[in-house]
Amino acid sequence: MSGLTSTDLKSLKKIYSGKVRDLYDIDGERMLMIATDRLSAFDVILAEPIPEKGKILTAISNFWFDKLKDVVPSHFTGERAEDVVSAEDRAQVEGRAVVCKKLKPVPVEAIVRGYIAGSGWKEYKQSGTVCGIPLPANLREADQLPEPIFTPSTKAAVGDHDENISYARCEEIIGAELAARVRDTAIALYKAASEYAATRGIIIADTKFEFGLDAEGTLRLMDEALTPDSSRFWPADQYQPGSNPPSYDKQFVRDWLESTGWDKTPPAPALPLEVAEKTAAKYREALEKLTA
Repeated sequence: MSGLTSTDLKSLKKIYSGKVRDLYDIDGERMLMIATDRLSAFDVILAEPIPEKGKILTAISNFWFDKLKDVVPSHFTGERAEDVVSAEDRAQVEGRAVVCKKLKPVPVEAIVRGYIAGSGWKEYKQSGTVCGIPLPANLREADQLPEPIFTPSTKAAVGDHDENISYARCEEIIGAELAARVRDTAIALYKAASEYAATRGIIIADTKFEFGLDAEGTLRLMDEALTPDSSRFWPADQYQPGSNPPSYDKQFVRDWLESTGWDKTPPAPALPLEVAEKTAAKYREALEKLTA
């Protein structure tokens, strides 16, 4: 199966490999971020790539970083990735890498939910809450919430699980002032993105943002933004409250993995080519719909 699962630039030093992205050092202020074709499901990195996934994710993120720049600035420096690597390395960065400012990461993930689905739906059925936040009675699966809610989580290391935390715990970790900034910015981003996506026939059920602080203390959006990896996208024309709608994200892979009886510990079952190709097609459809 074709796809870029690892990178090995000769002209820059690798400083980190995450679930999907590899980071390389440029200098004291900048780094190169490359989106590979790796896919992580249930916090396990699959052996098989999703063809062209990294390029599709990069194109979607870049689109949103530009579209939402008036809400919050991003990690972009404005430089081309191809200009900071040697000629022999360009094939590994073309279409899938960006030059970023080095930021101090905010150590929580900023999750915003506009609809009730996934783990939120499971919790609601048991307790009437999502991440401890009380919600109205008698909601159905996939119902839109009265207002988007901010449900932060911890940022786990590769191989570990993110953990939902209360807003009070978020304040303890990053301080009350920064917690409020992150919450308000994440909700503003979600609302702006959701309104636009609705005009393109896509419902953004929920999404995850990551933020960092620059040397001046400015909050910046970083990593990725509103991709099928970090969001739950539903086709509006197939949306029906009371059931889990089909999605543009990696739920297709998750569903297949669940059907195998896998216990969600490494290694994951080998992904059939058909499942990988259908997943790639879902990602590509999201890109085409959002960016026209």
